[in-house]
Amino acid sequence: MDSIKTNFSAMTALQSLQATNKELLKTQQRISTGYRVASAEDNAAYWSISTTMRSDNKALGTVIDALGLGSATIDVAYTALNKSIEVTSEIKAKLVAAREPGVNRTQIQSEITELQNQLQSNASSAVFSGQNWLSVDSSAAGYNMTKSVVASFTRASDGTISIGTINFSVDNSKLYDASASSSGILDGLRDGTGAQSASGTYSVATINVAALSDSAADLTTLEEYIRGVDAAMAEMTTAGASLGSTKKRIGLQQTFVKVLMDAIERGVSTLVDANMNEESTKLQALQVQQQLGVQALSIANSSSQNILSLFRN
Repeated sequence: MDSIKTNFSAMTALQSLQATNKELLKTQQRISTGYRVASAEDNAAYWSISTTMRSDNKALGTVIDALGLGSATIDVAYTALNKSIEVTSEIKAKLVAAREPGVNRTQIQSEITELQNQLQSNASSAVFSGQNWLSVDSSAAGYNMTKSVVASFTRASDGTISIGTINFSVDNSKLYDASASSSGILDGLRDGTGAQSASGTYSVATINVAALSDSAADLTTLEEYIRGVDAAMAEMTTAGASLGSTKKRIGLQQTFVKVLMDAIERGVSTLVDANMNEESTKLQALQVQQQLGVQALSIANSSSQNILSLFRN
């Protein structure tokens, strides 16, 4: 029915044009932002998931930084420990030389003293970011012999989060301990078998052969020193292997976390990113629909003129 009060055709054409314009605006926003879900109103569930996962991914980025810091700390400790093993080997060689009757043990001791000083320097210099795993003071307030490196960030299905760590006990690697009740590999007292013992009479850090003679008792003491230094080298080698294994574990975890971050990023992308091929095709179609809608509205608005022409006749 044609009416001069209400233009039903124009109303229908206008509603259709408004719907087309709304879809066109939405498509243009997707193309300009690159997101299919840019805000909660687009898709509340997907927006919530993507926001949480982006936050978790940022936390994983911090985990990688922490792993890098831990790796550097271990690398410094391992480097100093490896050099200390070389110096300790030199001390053992000097002690074997001192075992020979008639040698100048005072001169040999001057060399050993310098090597002992070098060991102390190696341990005290093994500092990275304020941490020293070779020279410690276990009596200090807040001391913890277990060193932890943040290794993972995990969110459970109920939303609770947990932080995983890679732990290393410096009690196995410390060369010196300033505490009166504890000791390290080099400053720990050793007995005649070379093992660390409360009844020990010497340490690698305090060995002194200057006053020893060629007597049987003194030669026995020299042999005890050699056994003690050799045992210390074995302990240091074990500590170095442990440090190396821990660093390897950290390297593997770094690789895994990086791959995990990429996987999460891809997952978020499938939820919220716009398919630009689809959106560009849809844009062209909507632009055509918009032009047709404008034309249809124009035709509908002209219907009143057709009624007027009836009265002119």
